[in-house]
Amino acid sequence: MQRKILLLEDDLQLSDTIKQFLEHHEYEVLIAYNGYRAKDLIYEKHIDLMLLDIKVPYQNGFDLLDDVRKSGNMTAAIFITSLHSVEDVTKGFSVGCDDYIRKPFALKELLVRIESLLKKQFGIRENKIVLWDGLVYYPKEFQLMKNNQNIHLKTKEIKLLNIFIENPNQLLEYQKIFDALWDYGEEPNSASLRTYIKTIRNIIGKKYIQTVKNIGYRFVP
Repeated sequence: MQRKILLLEDDLQLSDTIKQFLEHHEYEVLIAYNGYRAKDLIYEKHIDLMLLDIKVPYQNGFDLLDDVRKSGNMTAAIFITSLHSVEDVTKGFSVGCDDYIRKPFALKELLVRIESLLKKQFGIRENKIVLWDGLVYYPKEFQLMKNNQNIHLKTKEIKLLNIFIENPNQLLEYQKIFDALWDYGEEPNSASLRTYIKTIRNIIGKKYIQTVKNIGYRFVP
């Protein structure tokens, strides 16, 4: 599954250059040219990382990220900006950014910073994650195996398992799960989600996925 990156950048040429570069490295890039559009995408889509310019129309990057953090969204964020002062860097981190890169920058450096943050965010340190009872999960391949036998799961089921593994011991609200499993334009289905949960519980064990009534689920490995 491709990681989704939100790119907020009002310089059309630079935006297109970054988009093509990241797509070449197998990322999906969602483009916004102003703060309002970026905020819409953040709430419409499941986004894995945000690249935010600061001096953009309607709402600057500082205020945008401040609002996003106050809403409880802790998605990794990198400021990409021509603002170079120590005060600007300090403000960037104070509103919740994870990294700060000054223009002009090398695209390869941007890629290194993105990959470093994603590894930290998703905790993927090895090519496989050993669970229990002979279960092994391969995050790069989105594959679950038991005693060296592949376990067939539907696309949304393996996505759901991946979300749980990436977010151990965290309360995952229904809306966050809906945003991750259903693409924009698809209608989230609570009944289908319950079916996916049941399938995964039958495979990995019921006790590992807790139901938090009327709120969501928690994966407790």
